[in-house]
Amino acid sequence: MNTTVTTDDVAAPSRRPTPPGTPSAAERTRARERAAELLGRMTLEEKVAQIVGVWVDQGGEGVAPMQGEMAGEVRTDDDGLRDFARHGLGQITRAYGTRPVEPAERRRWLQEMQRWLVTRTRLGIPALAHEECLTGLAAWKATTFPTPLAWGAAWAPEVVERMGAAIGTTMRSLGVHQGLAPVLDVIRDARWGRVEECISEDPLAVGTIGTAYVRGLQSAGIVATLKHFVGYSASRAGRNLAPVHAGPRELLDTLLVPFEIAVVDGGVRSVMPSYAEIDGLPVAADPRLLTDLLRERWGFEGTVVADYFEVAFLQHLHGVAADLGDAAGQALAAGIDVELPTGNAYLAPLVERVRSGAVDEALVDRAVLRHLAQKAELGLLDETFDGPLDDGVDLDPAAHRAIARELAEASVVLVTNDGTLPLSGPGRTPPARVAVVGPNADRAQAMFGCYSFTNHVLGQHPGTPLGIEVATLREALGAELGAPLAFARGCAVDDDDRSGIAEAVAVARDAETAVVVVGDQAGLFGRGTVGEGCDRDSLELPGVQRELVEAVLETGTPVVLVLLTGRPYAVDWAVGRCAAVVQAFFPGEEGAGAVAGVLSGRVNPSGRMPVSLPRSSGAQPYSYLHPVLGGPGEVSNLENLPVVPFGHGLSYTSFVHEDLVVEDGPTTSGGFRASVTVRNTGDRAGDDVVQLYARDTVASVTRPTAQLVAFSRVALAPGGSARVTFRVPAARLALADRDLVRVVEPGDVELWVGPSCTTKEATASLVLAGEVHRLTVEDARLPEVEVERG
Repeated sequence: MNTTVTTDDVAAPSRRPTPPGTPSAAERTRARERAAELLGRMTLEEKVAQIVGVWVDQGGEGVAPMQGEMAGEVRTDDDGLRDFARHGLGQITRAYGTRPVEPAERRRWLQEMQRWLVTRTRLGIPALAHEECLTGLAAWKATTFPTPLAWGAAWAPEVVERMGAAIGTTMRSLGVHQGLAPVLDVIRDARWGRVEECISEDPLAVGTIGTAYVRGLQSAGIVATLKHFVGYSASRAGRNLAPVHAGPRELLDTLLVPFEIAVVDGGVRSVMPSYAEIDGLPVAADPRLLTDLLRERWGFEGTVVADYFEVAFLQHLHGVAADLGDAAGQALAAGIDVELPTGNAYLAPLVERVRSGAVDEALVDRAVLRHLAQKAELGLLDETFDGPLDDGVDLDPAAHRAIARELAEASVVLVTNDGTLPLSGPGRTPPARVAVVGPNADRAQAMFGCYSFTNHVLGQHPGTPLGIEVATLREALGAELGAPLAFARGCAVDDDDRSGIAEAVAVARDAETAVVVVGDQAGLFGRGTVGEGCDRDSLELPGVQRELVEAVLETGTPVVLVLLTGRPYAVDWAVGRCAAVVQAFFPGEEGAGAVAGVLSGRVNPSGRMPVSLPRSSGAQPYSYLHPVLGGPGEVSNLENLPVVPFGHGLSYTSFVHEDLVVEDGPTTSGGFRASVTVRNTGDRAGDDVVQLYARDTVASVTRPTAQLVAFSRVALAPGGSARVTFRVPAARLALADRDLVRVVEPGDVELWVGPSCTTKEATASLVLAGEVHRLTVEDARLPEVEVERG
């Protein structure tokens, strides 16, 4: 990547309000002074000990790539861990998240380990404990929230921020300091297994919602970690860890945008580089990204922590390092401060390289200072870890379940509906006989993504209970309708056994309505149909699920198709034949009730598609952010238009958008203000997602035919209306020009508001006046919204 053109503007002190949980300038100064004093007393062995982790309880099937080969020979009993940490310890890796442990018992163990570090190592520096927390703390008995793709479908950053704060509160209560989330990769290819960990295919949506999570988590005193910086989601053919050949303009205008928002506006305190190699250069060895762009231009002041075994992969997978010492030197020079999950490269191999003169010890000092400063900012350097602990640990309190329920309900997308839904409600007679069939109808695991504790860890511990209360959709819908439901599984998620389809057909034939629940099983490295290392070369439903759906359709019974998935599938064959299609992206522990509520009518659906519903795998990679030649046309015989566009979603009421007006004075440096009226023209209350799109009609480089520039979720009573005003910063119309400089160019811009990116319901135009404006970190990046109700 040619990033040199993006690093000319050195970061200036920001005038923006300090995000919650961010240390003040005075606190940062004191922390750096404290860190420098400690550094001056350290031996080389003590220094490198502070920039590595140790993975407790590692074992079982892999939860990280090549875990078996890379984990090393560290003994994970207490004596082995203390021998490893005899010079000190930087981080403790996943004390709660590697196997099912009683939270109270593990909290006592963690305090004892920290107490040992404080009292038995020479400098008495505690370790920073980190955990995965993408859908809630990945620990046994902790609340499991909807997956990030559901956050994107909800279009509700304020709810995501409250979720982040709840997760952070749980982590803090257990002695955890850093969370390895959120994922800010922009979806580029639906075949990629980690789509379910991502928020959206739109960088503004990813940046806005992801930054809300950062603010929430850090408000509770937990360091948030952006993943995976950068390019990871653009891997060739949607294969995990495959090479990335995105051009510099795609990186600057799309893939880097959410990270910049979270760093500059969100004040995030840690960043994790991606495993990707971009045009042949691994991100882990690229100082232009990890230092020049991230720190010098964006002003990032936190820590850069390696993805698991990423430093060693410079030798073992990428082949750009001769040995682990060489890998350590390259990673340090690039800007990786801490090696995780353990010290493959940053311990003995690095020490040997420093002592031989091959690696400058100043690079080690730089990393140690950053990590120690973060420990000081967290108050760790003054902790004694000798206080009493309360044995009452509730990791799934009612308040957290309520947030999980709210987010799940907001995320369910009604894709199509011929009037069959809702199944009950005012003026409707519920069907007397409802059949529920399909492999995901009666499985609690179908509610969760691959970074939930349920699917990430518990699958390796058969017989262990989930530890949280989770209804299946069959159970939840039966409770909603107050009547027993006929049930048949029909088939499994992903095998070729068709023997159960006949039973499902019989059950559906005898019903008035058949709810067919299909989709994914999340897992890792081939142990699921979606998730890390679970990529697909086809976007057909896994296994024989399509045959099941088509067989039930042949009965003539109206079919409500429910998709419980982690990616969008090519279901164009079903969209026109089913009475209704409902999409739910792994909605979490309260997800069954949310989906059942939509089916029954108790919940008015308000989710909108955060990704396009693809026509086929052959159309991948695809994004609605395509230029003219990226869409359909006469120049090719292949159709790539999605079955359902980005932003689409139906409701049990109706909304109208009208009177889109642009205020005077749009400029290339200041952006513009636009307002639109939204009215609920139906007979029940509902939430609309007001989506403002733009198109730069003439630019120095090709531009998308549609681009989201602002959005707002608005709740309206029947007959109610609201005037929604967006203040859109100029940065939302920025582009990388022919010299790869991010600028805003003057000229004509088309605007519209509609129910998706393709429907122009209310339209307007504007002319951006002024000279070409070069973006700096001082430019606003996030739109502001005002809602005035009529």
